[in-house]
Amino acid sequence: MQHIRPAVMMVLVMTLITGLLYPLGFTALAGAVFPRQAAGSLVTVDGKVIGSELIGPQFTSDKYFHGRPSAAGNGYDAANSAGSNLAPTAKKLKDRIAADAAKLRAETPNRPVPDDLVTASASGLDPDITPAGALFQVPRVAKARGLPEVQVAALVQSHVQDRLFGILGEPHVNVLKLNLALDAYATRMRSEGNRASLPAG
Repeated sequence: MQHIRPAVMMVLVMTLITGLLYPLGFTALAGAVFPRQAAGSLVTVDGKVIGSELIGPQFTSDKYFHGRPSAAGNGYDAANSAGSNLAPTAKKLKDRIAADAAKLRAETPNRPVPDDLVTASASGLDPDITPAGALFQVPRVAKARGLPEVQVAALVQSHVQDRLFGILGEPHVNVLKLNLALDAYATRMRSEGNRASLPAG
């Protein structure tokens, strides 16, 4: 009996520290030091939240760059983050990749299809694609928008984010940021009679 009271007290104290004080403390610290990131790295346009830099939205129109395939719900469902959990040898996965690759080759013939455009991430919410994945889509986007391919490709290059500190991760392109810049550029091109300069990345 003499050991029960200290054990119960230890459980209560550790629950208070690790379950309440620790998370609340770090949440407050994160909000003070990195307020934007702590709030979800939200992206706003005209004062309205349209997404997050950390969660890939689902673009389907030919006028936009597309992200990676997603197995999260019906695609990029933040409430149902998940991968397909299919084995690399699963026929369903192979068939899906083959169908996606065939569709991409039909859109942009004579160019190898980048791996990230036919493979889903583990979360199904990846907001980024490789520079190769973005450049592969340039002909389709440029044609749908009526823009010169060279200008759309330059826009992609201006949105390539390098490795963190030059060593961590891989170069990548945030799909939401790129598509927002594309919309802004296309609008400027129309309003200025195709004399607009490329927006800064």
